[in-house]
Amino acid sequence: MVSHSASLRAGLLTLLMTSALVLPSAHAQTAPAPTAPAPMAPAQPAPAAAPAPTSPSTPAKATTSGATTQAVSAVAVELSAAVRGQIVSCPAALKLSPRAVCLYVKSGAASLRPLIKGRLSGRTAGDWKITGKSSTLLVSQKAGGSVGAFVLLSSLADQESLVVVDAVQAAAAPAAKIAVPAGVTRGQPYVLGSDLAGVVKVTSLGAGKFRLSTEDQQPLTVTVGQRSAQTQGGSVELPLAPATDGRNLIFPVSGLRALGCTVTPAASGLTVACGVESVGLKPIVF
Repeated sequence: MVSHSASLRAGLLTLLMTSALVLPSAHAQTAPAPTAPAPMAPAQPAPAAAPAPTSPSTPAKATTSGATTQAVSAVAVELSAAVRGQIVSCPAALKLSPRAVCLYVKSGAASLRPLIKGRLSGRTAGDWKITGKSSTLLVSQKAGGSVGAFVLLSSLADQESLVVVDAVQAAAAPAAKIAVPAGVTRGQPYVLGSDLAGVVKVTSLGAGKFRLSTEDQQPLTVTVGQRSAQTQGGSVELPLAPATDGRNLIFPVSGLRALGCTVTPAASGLTVACGVESVGLKPIVF
């Protein structure tokens, strides 16, 4: 009896162990295979934010400069109402003065030209001057007055324009005439002694005398107002007499040959070569 019970327990133990080994395998076979996740598309970078549109349809607001002249201010205010323009920042490329006022207008240049001129009737100097896509009109603050401003009309698109009002720049005062030193010959090229630095050494000896020396030639002593010059071997005659402005030697270019120098034209003036040394300079013509 005991032997039979032991045999039964041994059989049950074997069955349980076999079941434990078989059940995970059966589960693996009967359970649905896990669905493989769909491959993910590579992440696309978010599109960069588009830059703020520079189209004239959304111009940057700006205020007029406190330096705006009365003429510019009056014309700008009047035109702004006439053309229904919006004040915008003036483009730096136009190189306008701080007094300029710029208006963005949703109208074509062809229709704005007669409108602006009609609005400023009696105060314009002449007619529009048209160059390419730009038109310019000179304006005075009041009828019969002097020209104090100009209107620049630039076409941006078929129905978009930029209207600029700016002050007319005062004409530059005529440059003062350069005093012609005594003894120079008009129309002939000269050089300053200081311009010859590096190829010719110029030494003031006082009393209107100067010594010019190079590495390869004998020193040349010249006197202001005299064509005759002296070397160690005697005297030489210069084509033109040297001059001075009271401080600098003004030496004729043609006289450089007396020093053994050669002069050749260059893109920006002359090239003076004395021996192995050379210098570029721009001659003075009185």
